[in-house]
Amino acid sequence: MWILQAAEEGVDPVLFRVAPGAIKTLGRAPRADFVVDAALVSRVHCRLEVSDDRIDVTDLKSTNGTFVNGTRIDRAPVRSGDLLRVGRLALKVQRVVEAS
Repeated sequence: MWILQAAEEGVDPVLFRVAPGAIKTLGRAPRADFVVDAALVSRVHCRLEVSDDRIDVTDLKSTNGTFVNGTRIDRAPVRSGDLLRVGRLALKVQRVVEAS
């Protein structure tokens, strides 16, 4: 299981949980899988393809870009501990190992 959570104080709480094998979109539009109401986020901003050890993030031609650890990307792997930024929203990415 992966958790994407708002990384900055003073920002409306944002928390997304996503399981390996999922493919999700993130954006402002109701048709996005993860809807965020944040400045500079495109209607459908990026796509997340989740595996056990990483999340592959693809920018979907957003106006303001998608950033991983401060670097603008078209497509990049994101690992636990990385920072994903879309518009003005910064998300801390964490992999959670569930106890069995």
